[in-house]
Amino acid sequence: MKKFFYLIVFFLLFQFSNLYSKEDKMFLKLKDGIVEIELYPEIAPNHVKRFKTLAEDGKYDGVVFHRVIEGFMAQTGDVKYGNSSNPNFNLDLVGTGGSDLPDLKAEFNNTAHVRGTLSMARSAPPDSANSQFFICFDSAPHLDRNYSAFGKVTKGMEFIDMIKKGSSPSGTVENPDKIISLRSKK
Repeated sequence: MKKFFYLIVFFLLFQFSNLYSKEDKMFLKLKDGIVEIELYPEIAPNHVKRFKTLAEDGKYDGVVFHRVIEGFMAQTGDVKYGNSSNPNFNLDLVGTGGSDLPDLKAEFNNTAHVRGTLSMARSAPPDSANSQFFICFDSAPHLDRNYSAFGKVTKGMEFIDMIKKGSSPSGTVENPDKIISLRSKK
């Protein structure tokens, strides 16, 4: 009887741990493949919540990677001007917009900005992050504790590497690649 009880407890713990892990995993569909992202709600709860809310509402679908710098990062997430299937789409303004939600208070943390790190973009004021985010191609220690890292690519980084790069020093991309979908389920 004792063995049966332990077996039931083990099974329930396993099920709850699977539920929890799926909750903090996102799937970014790009033209070349699907990227799995693990989120870090324990270190940046408000950024994770915002990212998941916009993703589940479909706000990131069709949004372009407007700033992509080889060896540094790929930036996207301008849901106001960067959605290629929206009448407000404007390559001249993409990168200046956000969502209709208020800006987020900074959640700077000790997570290093290394290859695959997911972090929230912002303007000069620390509390100006809204919807735009970036994924690092390589280590960028100058961003550590200055930007709110809130996740990391766990599978499919090769598809991030395939995103069309910008030709200018600013990383501005002509005819940019876009997010096909971003959800918590494949």
